[in-house]
Amino acid sequence: MVSLVWKVVVFGILAAGSQGSLPQPRLHRQVSTGRYDLSADLESVEAQSEKGFQEVRRGGERSVQLQRGARKNGDIYLRHEGLRYDAATRTNCKNRPIDLVFIIDSSRSVRPVEFKKAKEFLQDMVDSLVIGRDATRVGLVNYASTVKIEFLLNTFFDKSSVKQALGQVEPLASGTMTGMAIRTAMEKAFTKEAGARSASMNIAKVAIIVTDGRPQDKVEEVSATARASGIEMYAVGVDRADMASLKLMASQPHDDHVFYVETYGVIEKLTSKFRETLCGLDPCDQGHNCQHICVNSGDSYICKCHPGYILNPDKKTCSRADACTQGHDCQHICVNSRDSYVCQCRTGYVLNTDKKTCARSDPCALGHDCHHICENSDASYVCKCRAGYVLNTDQKTCSRSDPCSQGHDCQHICVNSDASYMCKCEVGYVLNPDKKTCSRSGTCAGEHGCQHICVKADDSFVCKCKTGYVLNPDGKTCIRSDACSQGHDCQHICVNSGSSYVCKCRLGYSLNMDRKTCSRLDACIQGHDCQHICINNGVSYNCKCRVGYILNSDQKTCSQEMRSEISEDACMCEAQIVFQKKVQSAIQELTRKISELSDKVNDIEGTFQH
Repeated sequence: MVSLVWKVVVFGILAAGSQGSLPQPRLHRQVSTGRYDLSADLESVEAQSEKGFQEVRRGGERSVQLQRGARKNGDIYLRHEGLRYDAATRTNCKNRPIDLVFIIDSSRSVRPVEFKKAKEFLQDMVDSLVIGRDATRVGLVNYASTVKIEFLLNTFFDKSSVKQALGQVEPLASGTMTGMAIRTAMEKAFTKEAGARSASMNIAKVAIIVTDGRPQDKVEEVSATARASGIEMYAVGVDRADMASLKLMASQPHDDHVFYVETYGVIEKLTSKFRETLCGLDPCDQGHNCQHICVNSGDSYICKCHPGYILNPDKKTCSRADACTQGHDCQHICVNSRDSYVCQCRTGYVLNTDKKTCARSDPCALGHDCHHICENSDASYVCKCRAGYVLNTDQKTCSRSDPCSQGHDCQHICVNSDASYMCKCEVGYVLNPDKKTCSRSGTCAGEHGCQHICVKADDSFVCKCKTGYVLNPDGKTCIRSDACSQGHDCQHICVNSGSSYVCKCRLGYSLNMDRKTCSRLDACIQGHDCQHICINNGVSYNCKCRVGYILNSDQKTCSQEMRSEISEDACMCEAQIVFQKKVQSAIQELTRKISELSDKVNDIEGTFQH
């Protein structure tokens, strides 16, 4: 299409109604006449694959294009033969604005079904254009032996209205005065008053004539006048069309302005040809270097990528997209997985069945390497040992505990006894009833005043001190020899032991295998001096008596309840003493229970905090 010249596209569609049932002819080009035949349907076009065609499907579109090896000659073939059969012909093209007038022949030889086909062809043409006040304007001239202007260029400015008006046109059913129709269009349809824009605006003028037979008036002179005024003429004939008349109406070169089809049934296949004429070829069909998808963008094209890919900075090639950066609904961690992603959880959590959210895991239930007991601790776990055992430095395995090394109150010798211990005395001494202290047999069995050890000496005795102690000048009391003050590496407590020292731990802790560092332990397991029952209360312990006994004031030993000692007189001193003891014991028991309850509450609060 010449860009700066008014153009009239004249479709002379000459059709014999009796031929409507004949097979649709195959499209070919006769250079001498510019005559075109259309094939029966798309299958006949697809059959050209042996000559270098291939069917290309892009989304909802379908087109026939040349294979790579036949592209050079194929471009000419596609341009002249109009073989593109593409759904894109029914989409808008970004053409420059034109003033387009359809001139449609509705003489009696055009049967209603054929006239309907002709109107549908014009509607398809409208579908491929951008219609608007500042875009393409469309008018329609209907003719037979008379001429009727159905609507002008300034009547409708939207596509749906133009298509609806085309569909409502009725045939005039009389002669074929084609020359009169061309003159009417030139003098009345392409005027400023009718909505035509001035030549200074570079708006092309386009007319499309649809006729079914030989003109009954002169067309040569009026057509020449139209062309001389800048109007480009196109003619399309059907069946028995007079090719000489078509050439008289059409502009040069005739190869590009004269078309022929044998029936109205195949006229729609000319749509793509005129879409190229009015809109230009699809840039994507002319060759592109997009890696994935080519999208027509007016006079050029843009590249896009398949789902899961993003366009590289070169605007041509594509790289796999990072699905996680595109947005995800994972609660914790998003991990890319091909074109999508999967969700994962942080350490200490497991993925729920929705594959998105996470729940805190039970580490012990998931597997552990504790020797004795596994206890969950936030997102991990800690190992503990059964009673009578201590945790080794690997924090996993357990060894039987040495109660004596954990601390004891034997005056002389401590002997381990399963998970506890018992006291013994050195030679020449006997164990006192408290099962802890020792007295010298013989003279030492009486009052001797020795703080540590009483040693029989003839009829008398001398006092000595235990290892790690020295005898004071009074000959009875002992003072610890201070090896600890010379320097030590005990974590908690240094205890002098003769000329050396031993390490001990604070209450609530046990000495590790290195005999220097300490780990927290059950206070009762470490050793206690409760006569009956030891109750752990954190870093220390409380003593409790068995049923029928009450705790003495030393908070360690127990005495049997004195029920039989209560006289009938409740005011007697003995009864008051017994009552006071019972009240004191009850208060102590209540205090212990409150302490236990407080510890449990603290444990529950600590669990929720984790």
